[in-house]
Amino acid sequence: MKHLYQISFFTTLLVIEYLATTTREIEVVAHSWDKLNHLAAFSVLYLLFSAAFGHLKMLTRVMLLMVFALQIELVQHFIPGRDFSLLDIVADGIGIACGWILLTGGRIVVIRN
Repeated sequence: MKHLYQISFFTTLLVIEYLATTTREIEVVAHSWDKLNHLAAFSVLYLLFSAAFGHLKMLTRVMLLMVFALQIELVQHFIPGRDFSLLDIVADGIGIACGWILLTGGRIVVIRN
C-alpha cells in the first residue's frame, strides 16, 4: 500500500508542477479562485506525502513541500504571463496546515526533537 501512496504522491507532484508552469490555459484552473487551488493542492500533497513517507518528521515534510512551493513560484517568474507570488506561497502553507489538521483530526500534537 505504501508504494501506491508513493506513486500517487509523485504523480500529483508532477501534475501540480505541470499546471503551475504550463503556458496553456487550463479552463478549469483558469476559472477558479487561484488561492483555493493552492490550498487544495497542498492539502492533498501533504496527505499523500504523509501516507507515502510517514517515517519523515512532520517538520521535514512541511519544509520539503514549502521548498516545492517556492520552486514553483521561482519558475513562474520566468514564464510569460505568470508571476512570482508570496501570497501563493502563503496559500500553499495554509493548505499544508489544512492537510495536517485533516490528518491529525485537529488534535494538538507535541513536536519533539
